[in-house]
Amino acid sequence: MFFRSSKDLVGIDIGSRAVKVVQLREVKGLWHLQAMGMASLPPEAIVDNAIMDSSAVIDVVKSLHTSLKIGTKNVVTSISGHSVIIRKIQMPIMTEEELENSIVFEAEQYIPFDITEVFLDFHIIGSDVNDPTMMNVFLVAAKKDFVNDHIAIFRECGLTPMVMDIDSLAVQNAFELNYAVDDNAVIGLVNMGAGGMNVSVLKDGASIFTRDIQMGGNILNEEIQKQFGLGSADAERIKLGQVIPGIEQQAVEEVLLSATEMLAQEVQRSLDFFTATAADDKIQHLYITGGIAQLPQIRQALEKRLGIDVEIIDPFRQIVVNEKDFETEYLKSIGPMFAVAVGLAMRRVGDKND
Repeated sequence: MFFRSSKDLVGIDIGSRAVKVVQLREVKGLWHLQAMGMASLPPEAIVDNAIMDSSAVIDVVKSLHTSLKIGTKNVVTSISGHSVIIRKIQMPIMTEEELENSIVFEAEQYIPFDITEVFLDFHIIGSDVNDPTMMNVFLVAAKKDFVNDHIAIFRECGLTPMVMDIDSLAVQNAFELNYAVDDNAVIGLVNMGAGGMNVSVLKDGASIFTRDIQMGGNILNEEIQKQFGLGSADAERIKLGQVIPGIEQQAVEEVLLSATEMLAQEVQRSLDFFTATAADDKIQHLYITGGIAQLPQIRQALEKRLGIDVEIIDPFRQIVVNEKDFETEYLKSIGPMFAVAVGLAMRRVGDKND
């Protein structure tokens, strides 16, 4: 969102547990998969979306980019967390140029940081349905030091960051590429990462609500470690369904149910807040993505709490894949972890999200 230039870009998603890379090429309106890959990060390399071990992250990004033999050094990445503020605000109808000149003054009312310490961006959603003299604007602010830490990672890798996006908007990109929904449908999107979750609501192809939750899949690992006295590696294996000798499956199931209930409750709170402030808009369908989205307990807990259908996003669903180069079953199995990276790979410098 904060930088502009040209041509093909490679999407690089730096998550709490892994780095995901996707390169797409658009040919006659169809997106073709050129390259994709994933590599794990050491524990504590990323904490609360902040880079704690830059050398480890640099090593993983550089190694992954090299091993995938990606030609371009131009990359697009994204950020989220408490250093990023996203607000939908109302302003009098004006041109984009007029808004550009006044956005700093307007933003000061909504941003809890010193305005000189943030990068700002905005997108005009459209006129307000209840008041044609007003328009809805999507306002994004990110702390400069947080953004600059991410930029430094790529520059140290010899890569050039061309676009800085937001995780929730990247997921929206990937969703809209792969799923056709009615114009008036109100859709919920939840990106369930290891370190946090992004909750968005879409209507008429535009984001009308978004919220970051500082709780994610790591809570499952923490509960498993605490309950069974295990290390992080064994906890991750149990979370993914592997059997560890001496650990009863019934006890594992109870821990997973308890932890997923906590996550589902946080999602419900965000969506309840949206419902309370959105007049007649009711969410009709929820789509989830992220590493833990594939856990059946997550879907069950969300469907039970929300009373609506919950579906896992397949970000490669409408992407043309050469089966000689990529194993389609593997893509389906890891797809939920790649929604952000796919959405990023679709970005072109100078465009804006709806």
